[in-house]
Amino acid sequence: MTFQSSLFHFERNLSELTEAEREVYEAVEQDGIGPREYARKTGRSPGTVGNLLARARQKVGGEAGA
Repeated sequence: MTFQSSLFHFERNLSELTEAEREVYEAVEQDGIGPREYARKTGRSPGTVGNLLARARQKVGGEAGA
């Protein structure tokens, strides 16, 4: 589900995400940080970040793989 705040801007509804999924999604999808870079910054394994990102993308209707 998306919310439209203006004619050209859509915001994704992140309310269904867990805190960890939201943090990863925002960092990668909105802030443009790479998944491996985010993993290094947070001390998580790249696999964990990838799994969180995939679940988050699926929940907000985005691509499951990337």
